[in-house]
Amino acid sequence: MLYGRATEQAAIEGLRAAARDGLAGALVIRGEAGIGKTALLDWAAATADQGLRVLRVVGIEPEADLAFGGLSQLLWPLQERLDALAPPQSAALKSVLGAGGATPGRDRFVTGLALLTLLADLAEERPVLCLVDDAQWLDRASAEALLFAARRLAAERVAMVFATRDDGFAAPGLTELRPSRLDGGDARRLLAERQVSPQLREQLVTESDGNPLALIEFAAAQRGTVAWPQHLRVADRVLSSFRAQVGRLPEGTRTMLLVAAAEGRGDLPIQLTAAQSLGAGLDDLADAERAGLVRLTEASIAFRHPLIATAAYQGAPLARRVAVHGALAAVSPSADCRARHLPAATVDPDAGIASELAEAAARAEARTAYTASARLYEQAARLAERDADRLTWLTAGAAAALAGGNHEHVAGLTAKAEALEPPAGGSGSRPREQALSAVSLLRATAMFELGDRDKAVRLLLDRGSQAHPGRAHPAQAATMLLTGATYAWLACDAPSVARAARELRLLGRPDQMADGLDRLMRGDYREGLPLLEEFLATTTDTQRALYTGLLVGADETTAALAEAEIARCREQGLIGDLPRVLRIQAQTRLWAGDHAEAIAATEEAAALACDTGAQQRLAWLNAVPARIAAIEGDAARCHALLEAAPDEFRPISIAILSLLDLATGDHEAVLDRLEAAWKSPGSAVATLVTAVPDQIESAVRLARPHRAAAPLDHLRSWAEASTQPWAKAALLRCLALLADDEARYRQAAEVPGDRPFERARTLLLLGEHLRRARRPSEARTPLRQALDTFTRLNATPWITRTRAELQATGDTERTETPATPTTLTPQELQVVRLAATGHSSREIAAQLFLSPRTVEYHLYKAYPKLGVSSRRELSRLDLAPQ
Repeated sequence: MLYGRATEQAAIEGLRAAARDGLAGALVIRGEAGIGKTALLDWAAATADQGLRVLRVVGIEPEADLAFGGLSQLLWPLQERLDALAPPQSAALKSVLGAGGATPGRDRFVTGLALLTLLADLAEERPVLCLVDDAQWLDRASAEALLFAARRLAAERVAMVFATRDDGFAAPGLTELRPSRLDGGDARRLLAERQVSPQLREQLVTESDGNPLALIEFAAAQRGTVAWPQHLRVADRVLSSFRAQVGRLPEGTRTMLLVAAAEGRGDLPIQLTAAQSLGAGLDDLADAERAGLVRLTEASIAFRHPLIATAAYQGAPLARRVAVHGALAAVSPSADCRARHLPAATVDPDAGIASELAEAAARAEARTAYTASARLYEQAARLAERDADRLTWLTAGAAAALAGGNHEHVAGLTAKAEALEPPAGGSGSRPREQALSAVSLLRATAMFELGDRDKAVRLLLDRGSQAHPGRAHPAQAATMLLTGATYAWLACDAPSVARAARELRLLGRPDQMADGLDRLMRGDYREGLPLLEEFLATTTDTQRALYTGLLVGADETTAALAEAEIARCREQGLIGDLPRVLRIQAQTRLWAGDHAEAIAATEEAAALACDTGAQQRLAWLNAVPARIAAIEGDAARCHALLEAAPDEFRPISIAILSLLDLATGDHEAVLDRLEAAWKSPGSAVATLVTAVPDQIESAVRLARPHRAAAPLDHLRSWAEASTQPWAKAALLRCLALLADDEARYRQAAEVPGDRPFERARTLLLLGEHLRRARRPSEARTPLRQALDTFTRLNATPWITRTRAELQATGDTERTETPATPTTLTPQELQVVRLAATGHSSREIAAQLFLSPRTVEYHLYKAYPKLGVSSRRELSRLDLAPQ
């Protein structure tokens, strides 16, 4: 019986009930060792009805760095189900089990998608309860896959429960429960159940501090007479108790327990084979079994609690641990298992063992287990006999760590690589310099991601500089300088951007993007914009093209590039790359006036960022919904979205808040914000140029045209250098505002390809001008056109303003809000559009990284909203972007 766990039991039962009803859920039970997490999972498995399939995974401390050690437990009994998956997903899960070849360059999150599909397929037969214990010891590749599936389960009959200690397993976005310590009443009932005398109960209650394992262990060992130090945590008291129990056992028994703890998997035949060379055997386990420390079967051995294994391992001398790992390495059934023991079995450098570890690292990397790969490369470097090999393997480890998103590990590995002594007699060979250049690029990338931007830029430019004594190979130098230019641009570091562009020219590899960024930062739009637009038109580098297109405001080109790149990512399962491209697509949809599409792209990007552990990207994704909130006049939502924005996001925040202030008539705030921002625009120049019309309109409204002069100069220079329609239309509108010039208003409104919201603002201003000129009948046409757009965009303050103008013209017509699919959620909108074009649920699931059942769930929720009852009727609706 479990005491004091009614809340946790109810939560687990709620998950199971929801799974039976077709609604997935996940729960994390987090707490200290001995608090009862495993007992709750055991209860969940034991009380599951016959109609529930139970799957279990247990994190094993010695396997924390073994590629997919955790996930393979779940997949092993399901191997026959893998062939039914789509080929890329089947291959991903087979590679987890070591069957079939790995796919080079595969996105590491495809494994999580494949697991999601597998669980969904299993749940079609009967509900699934997946229990993951000791999640803090899962290898990172397994943890990522399990969490990806947990976060994207929706309408599947699947419940997942993770049990973990306080540290080592982060699961943001999932519901967490922290089991409390047992109160005095529950603690006494537990002790009474174990027939502890009343005289001893009170002292045990005090000593255990409400930790159930401590209560049980202290009661069993009659520990009530021990005075534990006050500073010692309860879990440490239990560990000390276990260590004392192990220490009292015969030497042979301690050796067998050490072998079992080091082996970790509970494979008794392998343990016995290894133990033979150490003078121990099966008979030596009898005392441990009688003491209740382990449970034995014919083929396996299990510790009663993981802390017993910890005590057995930590209590052994180092020399004995080394010998045990050596014995296990000698009898390991696979090269990867052998590689797990070799580092702990080897103290001195050994070229052969180092090479084995490097080969194991390469295998892990090919299976996308990047964290395990990085650790193995690091261990290979530690045992290498030559610095050249150390440098090679530290570099490879840093690259693997970067691919796995572990920037702290990248920084540590590259620091070790750079600290290696150069060969005697000089700075080193060209291969060594090339290797160090690769290290510098990796180190700079990690620095930049960790927030040390200035050092990252300086490192890249120094290593790529002609003046550097160990300058990189030209191709490497160019890569470093281009990366440095981009980082410097994002850091608003104009001198470094200029230096990078200059060094590229000295290298004989001038770059239009770098030169263009340099000129923009110096305010030279006439030279900078043509360079960037030419680069956009000619480059084959999609990533740089997307960034450049967004920067210069090439809306149509950027939208087409983003759409093609998103299609490629979906087709190839490049889940980790999607959030960045979806953010760009969202921005282009925003400018095109497709707000529902923009929100759908943003929400998908945010969900994927969470599901792939890239939460640091979320603040950047708030720009689009924040601007939409500003357009809609939702000040509370706008401010909330911008509240957690990073420093480099500030110019975007200023532009968005200025638009919000303009809509509410706070023109002084608009001018103050934007004038302050223009004092050091740096890389924010593109953002500030798009806000110039807000600045000029506020200056006109306040009758302070002198405050419009400087921003008008910026906009004029930009528009004259740019080929983008929106820039020309914005300049014409601002000139019309300052001169109250009807002709220019009309010219601005007629510019083809202008951004819809901006064109509606021009039409509103034209209508206001015509009404003031006492031409009400002419004013109604542009005002009604503006109102149509504002209504479609739900731009409430602009609707109010336009309707007031129409009313002042004597207009009595009421414009109704057009029927659009805006009542759909963003995910429903994505699903119905794909379904309307004939895609099956499985095809839609593959594109959106969902399960087919979740796709069907969204469709059935969308049908009533759209007034249809089948897929066939969807094809008759106009679901295209507005």
